[in-house]
Formats: sequence, structure tokens, C-alpha cells
Amino acid sequence: MTLKDARERRVRTGGIELCVAELGDPGRPTVVLVHGYPDSKEVWSEVAARLADHFHVVLYDVRGHGRSTAPKPLRGGFTLAKLTDDFLAVADAVSPDRPVHLVGHDWGSVQSWEFVTVERTRGRIASFTSLSGPSLDHFGHWIDARVKRPTPRRVGQLLGQGAKSWYVYLLHTPVLPELAWRGPLGKRWPKLLERAEKVPAGDYPTATLPSDAAHGAWLYRDNVRPRLRHPRPDAVAHVPVQLVTPQGDAFLSERLYDDLERWVPRLTRRTLPAKHWVPRTRPDQLARWIEEFVTSVERGEPSRGGSGRHTDRFGGQLALVTGAGSGIGRATALALAEAGARVVAVDRDAGTAARTAELALAAGASGAWAETVDVSDEQAMEKLAERVHREYGVVDVLVNNAGIGVSGSFFTTTPDDWRKVLDVNLWGVIHGCRLFGARMAERGQGGHIVNIASAAAFQPSRALPAYSTSKAAVLMLSECLRAELAARDIGVTAICPGIVNTSITSTTRFTGVDETEARRRQERSSRLYGKRNYPPEKVARAILDAVAENRAVVPVTPEARGAYLLSRFVPGALRKVARLEPKL
Repeated sequence: MTLKDARERRVRTGGIELCVAELGDPGRPTVVLVHGYPDSKEVWSEVAARLADHFHVVLYDVRGHGRSTAPKPLRGGFTLAKLTDDFLAVADAVSPDRPVHLVGHDWGSVQSWEFVTVERTRGRIASFTSLSGPSLDHFGHWIDARVKRPTPRRVGQLLGQGAKSWYVYLLHTPVLPELAWRGPLGKRWPKLLERAEKVPAGDYPTATLPSDAAHGAWLYRDNVRPRLRHPRPDAVAHVPVQLVTPQGDAFLSERLYDDLERWVPRLTRRTLPAKHWVPRTRPDQLARWIEEFVTSVERGEPSRGGSGRHTDRFGGQLALVTGAGSGIGRATALALAEAGARVVAVDRDAGTAARTAELALAAGASGAWAETVDVSDEQAMEKLAERVHREYGVVDVLVNNAGIGVSGSFFTTTPDDWRKVLDVNLWGVIHGCRLFGARMAERGQGGHIVNIASAAAFQPSRALPAYSTSKAAVLMLSECLRAELAARDIGVTAICPGIVNTSITSTTRFTGVDETEARRRQERSSRLYGKRNYPPEKVARAILDAVAENRAVVPVTPEARGAYLLSRFVPGALRKVARLEPKL
């Protein structure tokens, strides 16, 4: 179902007519989507189409935008009080007997904050999802607190948001914004969005953009200065609120929402590695969060989330982790589960994969499944990819973690040893990136690939020629892939742990020695790693941070970070250390 299939009606309110579109079954819970500036309701078309199978979806053009009429005169015609009148008229027309679930983006969110904090809307709204638009009242109090009680940190926050708000000052100037939008800016805006925000080209923005933007300048002129100067002291939300914060928003700082719990008793926080126009660039993720939140409110379930930095930052995203049966793989799968992700735990051992999936569900994953595969088997990986995409969807976060160890002189490492370590450590990563990364790219809604390399990738060793070569290849593959996928908004990270307390030492093959000596070396290495006792959970946290911050190369342990710095600035020192024969 698309917006072209929508049922349209006209709603009269305050001397104007609003154009209202409806999708889905009117007998189901109603979700009202409110657009921002300089948009029309079509900004929501992709999200609306995804929600229509589950809800009665309503979109309307804000007064003066799209196919809604504009007030006359424009000055004073866009106050928050009048916008609230419009919303109530729409809600009464489309859902007279049940409260509606509200979703707002940009100025749609700004005005929706008014709707959920004024008394006259109580009982007409069931929940609110806010994207990229703060309450002007909350913003006013935020500014006031930093002006009256300045600290270096608070002053920095104030100046930072002031710089991001440059466009607000311009929109307060007379005539110039209207001339720009009806002239060169209006013509170039679609290309600017495509280039700067990676908004896909298509039927958005619509032909009404120049007049929408010119009229919408009065949203700022009628409301911003009066409300920031005199913010309401009672602007407390009377419904559950879901806050979605794009981390790459060029117009709003995440710090604006630091004190939000003061105003929202029932708050769920989400973060998204995206820019401002998430209704166009992340419709899958956004629709999933809205569906989950609305459904939980309808069922009377308690809100997920809280004020913590990591709370639900991967909520609803699909994460696939290879080598998830133990060690770094299991720790990463559980960390993603705790952060709200749906997890596919992949391992060649069916039992350990199933156990990881069970633990992921217990840790908070909204869904967790176990899959068994040998990552070195191309055909098996192709079947896995087909099954995952068919049953669970496109992967948002891919962690290529599966790996094996091999130690010994170059001349005692046989061609078969080389094939085994390269098949798993390198080809397993190649298969994962190719099969799951391609679907990410085709979807066009971003994503992230994490490849587990090693400190051995940049630290030569006479004892690890095959292993180090495989991991150095993974590091370079990651760098190359990162360059290629950057334009598609897909991040790629190479994680380089050092000595981490996992079971890899117990399965490492030692070449050039008999079975007894190999077993002794395995036991000695395991004791060494056990004494070092760097837990895989710390690596997992580094992985989640790297995804959130889109970092390229992450050496994790202190020794890995030291070796990485030496490889960059004093590589000769590492080469000398590599000549030493390790005591095994």
C-alpha cells in the first residue's frame, strides 16, 4: 500500500481546510504522522506504507503546506495554539472515539510537544514519538539553566546549539527567506537533500515545496522567540513518549534532551546513526520502532528505555554475529541484545549457537535465533543469507567474528594449514561482507559491518605468519570496503583485539611439533591468556561504541593500542620485536 492508495478528506478548522490522507483499517489503532519544515505530508510516505498493514495511518498537510490552505494573513496564523486546534480537528475527524498515537518529525515534533503537554488534549492522545524536534518550552528552560548557571561545559553546549541553529536566525529576517525559497533555493533543495542528507531521489519533495517553505517560515516567526523567552513551567507530557535521536543531526544537539526525564515521566529513548531526515533515509527502522512502541502502549506494557547512554541504541535493529557460540562472538551478541537488537547467533556448533540465542533473549533482545554454518563454506553461507533475509529481514549490523588460530614457522606451516586459516579468517569475512553487505547496499538505508581482525594485523611475528597474514588482509579489506560503502551510508570497522581471555588458544593449531608438544603449547597459551584475563565483554563494548561512532580501526586492549601506535610511528621497533623467538 502506498500514499497513492490513500483515502483523502478535507477537514475544516479555523477558517482553513486541511488535506488529510488515510491508509489502513480504520478499526485498528490510529497513528497520526505530522510533518516538519519545509516538508509536506509526503515526507512520511515510506513510513506510512510500512505502518499501514498494522494500523490506521493518518497524514495531514499542516496549514499553509501541501494541499492544505493557508491562513490569511500569514502573520499570527501559525501559532502553537492554532496548530493545536488543527490537530484536534483532524483527530476528531479520523478517530472520534479513541485516542490517537502521535508521531512528529522536525516542526511536526515541535508542535506535537505542545499537543502532548497542554491540558485540552488530554485523553485524545495515547502516545507520542518525537524525532528531531524539541519542545520550545523545554528548550527555553534548557537555555535559561545554562545562562543563569554557566559552567564551561554548559557554555559549550549553548554555543554548540547556537551554531547549529543558524537557519532559525535567517528565517526571522523579513522577505529574504520567501525570495530564496521561491527562487534558487527551492529549485536546488532536492539535490541538496540528496547530496547532504543522502535522501533518495524520487517523488519527494513535491512541487509545492517553494510555497510550503515560504509559508512555513511563519512557524518560526510566530512561536520561537515568544516561547523561548517565556517557556511554560508546566510543560509535562501526559502520555508515554518515545524519543528518537539521530546522532548525525546537523541542526540539533543530543544534549538538548539531557534533562528530558524532568518533563516526561514515561520516556523511551532511541538513538540512530543517521542524519536529520530519518523518515526518508531510515523508514524500515523508524516504522519498526513506531510499531513496537504503539503496540506496547496499546497492550499497557511498561516503556522500555531510560536515561542511560546505551539504552536501546540498537533497539529493533537486526544484528548477525558469526562465531557467536563463545568468546568475543557471544559477548557481542549479548551486548547487542542488551542494547535492544534482534540477534542472529551464527556458529558452526549448533549447541553453543542455540545457547547464545537463549541468553540473548534473556538479556533483552526483542528476537534471537540460532543458525549453524561453517563460514568458510561459500554455498552454506549463501543459503544462510537467503534464509536470514527471507525470515528475519535485512541485517543492520553484521559482525564477522568467526576465526581460528595457527602458530608456527612459515616453513612448518603447510599449504593445508594456510588454506584452513585463510578460508575461515579471510574468506569467512569476505562471504559475510559480500552476501549481507550487498543487501544493506541494495536497501539504501545504511548499516554497519564489523570485521574482527587482530593486533596481529599490524604486529609482525615469526610465530604467527599465517594468522597474522589473514588478519592483516581482514584489516585492509575493511579499509577498502569502508571507502566503497561510505557513499551508501554503511560504516565498516576493523576491530583489533590483543590478548583476550577466550577459547581460541585451546583450538589453535601448532605446526612443526608432535601432538604432545602441541597440547603443551595450547595449555601454556591458555594459561597466559587466563592470567592476562582481559574479558571479551570489554571487546564487545568497544564494538558497540565503534558502530555508534562509525570508527574505522579500533585496537582494543592496551597492548593492541600500543602496537598500533608503534606501527604508525615507529614500525622499525615492531620489526625488531618480531625477530625474537617467543617462549612457547
